[in-house]
Amino acid sequence: MSASGVVPVIDLTAWFEGDATARADVAARVDAALREIGFLVVTGHGVPAALRERIRAAAKRFFALPDALKEPYAVTVGERGWLPPGVEANGYAEGTPTPPDLKETFAVGADRPTGDAEIDAEWFLPNVWPAEEPELEPLLTDYLGRMRTLADELLTLCAAALGLAPDFFTARTGHPSYTLNINRYPPLSQVGPAEPGQFRIGPHTDFGTVTILDRQNGVGGLQVYSPDGGWVNAPYVEDSFTINIGDLLARWTGDRWRSNRHRVLPPDPSAPDEELVSLIYFYECDPGAVIESIAAPIGRVTHEPVRASDYLLDKLNAITMG
Repeated sequence: MSASGVVPVIDLTAWFEGDATARADVAARVDAALREIGFLVVTGHGVPAALRERIRAAAKRFFALPDALKEPYAVTVGERGWLPPGVEANGYAEGTPTPPDLKETFAVGADRPTGDAEIDAEWFLPNVWPAEEPELEPLLTDYLGRMRTLADELLTLCAAALGLAPDFFTARTGHPSYTLNINRYPPLSQVGPAEPGQFRIGPHTDFGTVTILDRQNGVGGLQVYSPDGGWVNAPYVEDSFTINIGDLLARWTGDRWRSNRHRVLPPDPSAPDEELVSLIYFYECDPGAVIESIAAPIGRVTHEPVRASDYLLDKLNAITMG
């Protein structure tokens, strides 16, 4: 079943270039989407498609290296480098035991230290750049800058959607944590049939504020949970990003907005050679920020205040295998 009627496509051109009325219309559509499904697809975002394709090509060259050459870069969830197959099972984040996710990942992220040794050791580790694929460093450095700018713009748009001051959310993203995962989903012809209950990524919600996904179309692709229709295929639009919010932003809005479940299907027998590569930017906020639910009438539920770092670490530990 398609989610094309459930997950809206929103052109951001009017937000960036339109008058006050056009910007307000975009903000209202974002509010509706995040209340109803927690996902939207955006066009007119200004990030060049050519850059994303160059990143994808360089990442595929890295992933194609023999494991012996990738092994020096091997890390686990939350660290910088190569996450081999078998180290992550996202279903555990929602309490659903699953076999390990059918993917491998190259991860980079925020690396500018704060000077707080404890915080830096968790959230601002140095990025690791494989000597075997030198093009990754300049490409990803460029991309991370563009993603940070877009993520803050999305949070500014979120504030407008709630009638709040423009910097309501970004006042707490002065020195934020964030991660970019390049996920390779290998083909069925390489990994064989999935185990019972195994996915490319198991069912879960994201943990932070906003997620910006650049994905490829495929039969073993992204599904979103619809309260009315169950699992539905996420719509694919050329030169777009799929955006969703995470648990932290849902709590922040007092559950006005939905941090929704999603998953990536296992390889499908109808496409045994399908290999997909996704670029997934997970944006959070300042690790030391204390997140309190917005009061009614905007918010619906008042959660206990949480320190962002503590909340996110609990979530990351839940999905780490071993």
